[in-house]
Amino acid sequence: MVVEGEMDSNVTEPESFWEMDPAWTTTVLLVPCVVVLTAGFFYLYEFIIGLLSKTSVRNKVVVITDALSGLGKECAGVFHRGGARLILCGKSWEKLEELADDLSNTSDPAVTFPPKLVLLDFGDMESMPEVIVEIMDCYGCLDVLIINSSMKVKAPAQNVSLEIDKLLMDNNYFGPATLAKGVLPSMISRRTGHLLLVSSIQGKLAVPFRATYAASKHAVQAFFDCLRAEVEEYGISVSTINHTFISRSASENTHTNSSKSIWSWLYTKKPLGVSPDEATCEIIKTLNNRRKEVVIAPSLPKAAIYARSFFPNVFFAVMAAGVKNAAVKAVH
Repeated sequence: MVVEGEMDSNVTEPESFWEMDPAWTTTVLLVPCVVVLTAGFFYLYEFIIGLLSKTSVRNKVVVITDALSGLGKECAGVFHRGGARLILCGKSWEKLEELADDLSNTSDPAVTFPPKLVLLDFGDMESMPEVIVEIMDCYGCLDVLIINSSMKVKAPAQNVSLEIDKLLMDNNYFGPATLAKGVLPSMISRRTGHLLLVSSIQGKLAVPFRATYAASKHAVQAFFDCLRAEVEEYGISVSTINHTFISRSASENTHTNSSKSIWSWLYTKKPLGVSPDEATCEIIKTLNNRRKEVVIAPSLPKAAIYARSFFPNVFFAVMAAGVKNAAVKAVH
């Protein structure tokens, strides 16, 4: 009997799950919970964004310039499904009709409005008075104006002709400013409205070989900054969204190493740019919260903006070094 007791005492019982290492057990239990909670958070976030996009623009008159761009189409789709009274602007009537047909065919006509179309080309400033009248005649009033148009050029300043300078200023400054001033009387009389400018980070940060583009973006940024203070007393909101660049597809976001330069990181994001749906989410949040200014960029470009203000000599030195580096690569 004694021998049996000794033998029994030497037998090792297998550890149960709850008797294992507490740290390991906690990890096993927490990981699935974290995954589920994270997935739930993102689902709830998307649900709320979708809900806000519907409640914030339902029955409101919304004008989108350059509705044929990637961002323009994304905004048009979200706002159309949200029940907005859309006025879509673009340079091609045929493509505008195609976009309107696509929106109508993929939506419930009982809860949406057929988009109204207006030809708009900021490069043709003489047509702007007629365009403004046509926009205002669509519904007789305007709640939201999203100015999304932009024209770019990349070249040394001395190689850009005066004609190109004027064309960029028309598209990026005079056109948006003229359109905003044209719709303001209606907003002021109703004491409500929201002007939203989708601009570039180069409205705050000048990058070499983009002198005219940066100048036009600085100009339009200053115009809307001044306008914001002037119209606040009428209940009108003015917002600017400065992004690195709007990406269109994964293939267009691919950058080769040979194209990288010292300053290239100042205006790229991840470095894949901002997708149309990301920018649209920011636009929705900006409209809902009436945020005055939003910068969509990684940390380095944001730091460069502050460096330009507080350490200008350092910033200028980095920009000059980037130009020299590019020149050396071009020679080799």
